[in-house]
Amino acid sequence: MSEESKRFDIGYLLEHTELLKENEYIEAKAALGGLPESIWETYSAFANTYGGYILLGVAEREDKSLYTVNLPYPEVLADRFIRDLGDRRIVSADVLRSGDVRIMTAGGNKIVVIHVPRARPCHRPVYKGRSAYSGSYRRVGESDIQMGRAEVNWELAKQRFASSVCRIRGRDPEKAKM
Repeated sequence: MSEESKRFDIGYLLEHTELLKENEYIEAKAALGGLPESIWETYSAFANTYGGYILLGVAEREDKSLYTVNLPYPEVLADRFIRDLGDRRIVSADVLRSGDVRIMTAGGNKIVVIHVPRARPCHRPVYKGRSAYSGSYRRVGESDIQMGRAEVNWELAKQRFASSVCRIRGRDPEKAKM
C-alpha cells in the first residue's frame, strides 16, 4: 500500500491509531454519554464539503492524538444514529449508502465508524434542524464552521438547478445520483 493510500484508508489508520488526528476528513467523538448533539454539525459539514469519517468511541488527547475508549453499547449508538438520520426534524438529508455505518475494532475497543460522503448537489446544503440558514456547516481543518447566509443561498441556488436537472433526467431529487 502506498503512503498516499494509507493516509485515506480508515482501516489502516484504525490499526495504527498513533497516526490518527482530527483533520478535514476525521472527527473523533468519545460518545460515552450517548449520541452527541454535535454529531449533526459534523455530519452537515462533511456532507457539504468533501466527506469524511465520524469516529464514535474515539477521544482526543491534549497533544491532539486520538485514542479509543470503552464504548459500552456501540450497536445501540449505531442504530440510534441511523434512526435519527431518517428524521427530517433532526437533519435535512440522508446521504449515506449501505455499509457507511460500521462497528470496527481499534485499540482493543469497539467503535462506530460513520463514513459521510459528500452530498450530491440535489441535497446540498445538508443541515441540522429545520433551517438551512441556522443549521448548515462546512468543514475547515478540524472544525465545523457554520455557513453564512450568502453561502447557504449559493448552495440553495445550486440545489434548485440540480433538482431541475434531476427531474429532467427522470430522477427523484431525493434519490438523485448525478
